[in-house]
Amino acid sequence: MADGSLRVICGPTAGGKSAFVLALAESIPLAVISADSRQVYRGFDIGTAKPTPGERARVPHYGIDVAAPTERYSAAAWAEGAAAWIAEARAMGRSPAIVGGTGFYIRALASPLFREPPLDPMRRAELAAELAPLDLAELRRRVARVDPPRARLGRAQLLRALEVATLTGRPLSEWHAERAGAAPRAARYLVIDPGPPLAARIAARVQRMLAAGWEHEVERLAAAVPAEAPAWNATGYATVRDLVRGKIGRATAVEKVTIATRQYAKRQRTWFRHQLAGARVTRLDPEREDALERARAWWEGDDGGADA
Repeated sequence: MADGSLRVICGPTAGGKSAFVLALAESIPLAVISADSRQVYRGFDIGTAKPTPGERARVPHYGIDVAAPTERYSAAAWAEGAAAWIAEARAMGRSPAIVGGTGFYIRALASPLFREPPLDPMRRAELAAELAPLDLAELRRRVARVDPPRARLGRAQLLRALEVATLTGRPLSEWHAERAGAAPRAARYLVIDPGPPLAARIAARVQRMLAAGWEHEVERLAAAVPAEAPAWNATGYATVRDLVRGKIGRATAVEKVTIATRQYAKRQRTWFRHQLAGARVTRLDPEREDALERARAWWEGDDGGADA
């Protein structure tokens, strides 16, 4: 690609991103920079659809197994790591491909976030417990006192604003203004989405994950990882943990995981539709006969930015 832009292959979960990257790697020396907020956690493998050891042996993968299950791993931390992984891949003579469905990670890399102030984990946990029972109106009243520009945001952003203001003594708005991120990076996007067939793909993948031993993985993890660890928030894991503990039956677990995954894919689609647009975005149906040919053209910059 002549302009040196980052190549980003993204789209909803189970849409076929990984298969496309491995197919591209047959003729292109590339390295995968995983942009998946679930795959960063060590030990959470089957339910996050991590690449197999064989796939990792074929193509170098970065951004996988980089955090303990109990660690809060932010988009800013991932973007900082991704910059180093990109440099390492290029030093190996490989072209980095940013691959994943976590839009916030991708945005943090292409449009860097501000550098977050360090926060004490124990104080964060205590404050989170204090704020959890409060309704939205009360959260907004509190934020209006300490950081007025952020008082009309959603619950997650309000909690973050209170967290930063309380634990650092300064409003988040000031941190944003003072500690701006690095300059934006040029990027081109290949959004892989099969459309209506995605629902069937998701259902089939849930069955494959369970057949591959997802229950045994969760049983092992439950014995070692605290129930409140962030890694358990990955789609499906809480449900499979209930299955392992005998709280629900297998059919119920399959239905719940399938529905949750479809809802997650819907949120991903919404994000990519609203956040990515213009000539630097190509949308590709992986079930087209010429899909791989079109993907190679996109990689080389010959796609013209049109839907495919």
